[in-house]
Amino acid sequence: MRVIINIDGGSRGNPGPGASAFVIKDSNGKILSQEGYFIPHCTNNQAEYTALKLALIKAAELGATELDIISDSLLLVKQYLGEYKIKNPDLAARMQEIRTLARAFSIRIRHVLRHLNKEPDALANKAMDLKQSVGFNPIKHFPAPTAPAVQPDNTVNGVAVEIVRHEGQPSGQTQPASAQAAPSPKPAAAGPAQTDDAAQKMLAPATAPETTATPQQAAPPASGKTQSRAADKKKTGQHVQPLLFEDL
Repeated sequence: MRVIINIDGGSRGNPGPGASAFVIKDSNGKILSQEGYFIPHCTNNQAEYTALKLALIKAAELGATELDIISDSLLLVKQYLGEYKIKNPDLAARMQEIRTLARAFSIRIRHVLRHLNKEPDALANKAMDLKQSVGFNPIKHFPAPTAPAVQPDNTVNGVAVEIVRHEGQPSGQTQPASAQAAPSPKPAAAGPAQTDDAAQKMLAPATAPETTATPQQAAPPASGKTQSRAADKKKTGQHVQPLLFEDL
């Protein structure tokens, strides 16, 4: 059975929430299946690749043998045909899974402009708006992934590198010796005599330092009013103006 499949995928934010969509029709243009598959986080290219993968899965469920696939992603079409290299390890693993699924079909894939591929685009946007998958006669069973896990690229300067552990080197990150705080020196142990002297100094009441009075002329004794006024001024923190005999 020959079917015509339109696929599309997109991501809002790239990466961000996205969706992959396919619309499968028979040779008379009747829709046999369509689905907008919501993806919480993906890139535009990941969504495009996923759309092709989902279309192949559903085509197998429908019993199709000849697939005419239409996409508005020139990158996807060229990479599937082998005309563009796939440098991204994640996309390379996805393409390997797609090629495994494609072995069961006779496939013709071609690129069209976006305005000629509106049906899957509308489905993908609907799924992103609702943040959930939508469809008619959607995929019933998802097969287990056939692509191997993507291994990290450990090539530097064209040579593979690996983790190095030197003898005596801790596995975790440590601060350099210069950044480590030096231990504070311990005080020297005091002898019995020093201990007693220190204790006596701590227990002794604090005394004001002795001052040597500058010799001055003896002032005449103040009267009772003078003493009372000086006391009042001292309480309020004001400067005491000595009384003259004319004030008495």
